[in-house]
Amino acid sequence: MGSLPVANVQALAAASRDVPERYIRPEAGAHPVVADCGVDIPVIDFSRFLDPNSSRDESSKLHLACQNWGFFQVINHTVPKEVIEKMKLDVREFFQLPLEEKRQLAQVTGDVQGYGQLFVVSKDQKLDWADVLYLNTQPAPERCLRFWPTRPLTFRAALDNYSAEVKNLADRLLEIMAKNLELNPDVVTDKFKVGIQSVRFNYYPPCPQADKVLGFSQHSDADLITLVLQVNQVQGLQIKRSGEWFPVKPLPGAFIVNVGDIFEILSNGRYKSIEHRVVVNTERERLSIATFHSPKSNAMIGPLQELVRGSGATYRTVNHEDFMKLFFSSKLDGKSFLDRMRC
Repeated sequence: MGSLPVANVQALAAASRDVPERYIRPEAGAHPVVADCGVDIPVIDFSRFLDPNSSRDESSKLHLACQNWGFFQVINHTVPKEVIEKMKLDVREFFQLPLEEKRQLAQVTGDVQGYGQLFVVSKDQKLDWADVLYLNTQPAPERCLRFWPTRPLTFRAALDNYSAEVKNLADRLLEIMAKNLELNPDVVTDKFKVGIQSVRFNYYPPCPQADKVLGFSQHSDADLITLVLQVNQVQGLQIKRSGEWFPVKPLPGAFIVNVGDIFEILSNGRYKSIEHRVVVNTERERLSIATFHSPKSNAMIGPLQELVRGSGATYRTVNHEDFMKLFFSSKLDGKSFLDRMRC
């Protein structure tokens, strides 16, 4: 695992208006983008789960969102506003640090954690127009503090609080999603509750040729579910739906949640992960925080027997460690990684 060293995109953006050939992506305009179809991804009001009079209706709404969209937004959730705002502030400050300081946290061969880019597997492949900081956050023994920033001074404490609160929200969502699939809670708890959480902080600089680059290549996430927080108000996330790219409009204070490949496998295809990508802006930077939630490291990844029934398993079963090694050593290319898991 690990990525090859690449140039700092933030520095490239500041130095010249000419985009290096390695960042030019012919596929960026290969599929049409829906300008305004009057439809947004489903919105789930988490507070309704806490009310016995509305929880069943909201659970049904969540079930349909997972089946038909694979993406939804969560409002009125349990993550305190002050925890979110502090994390946003420190992320902004981190990416504004001098390049020399950020490079002290650079990724090393064999480890995906640190500052740089992910999924760079060859010296001649096309690159994303983004700089990232990727960290394991939960459980604590999975952390490698050598890659955790010490500036801003409050970054580590802010991330510790943020990761714990987001994991609590993710655990609750996963429980509801599992019940919607009529799974025994014990089956869910065994794989989910002591799982691994990692965080990817994304910085997408403005680009003078924004229509010719991609901030994040089209892909589906490899985890159970991902919770994305928009740090500023610049849009860029798009999901693929009916062959077209569909812009996601983040609601203030909401988390954008998507089903990952592992959940599609566990559910034997009843819930599906969705291809998505990030485009960039010509004038303004974009920042986001994606928090990934996966099963425990020694879990077996395969369709749950309770959901296979008479239809047969759609996907093969592998251990989680091998699954993630294969994912991070592969170039992002739509859902091609998940296709390799099919029986």
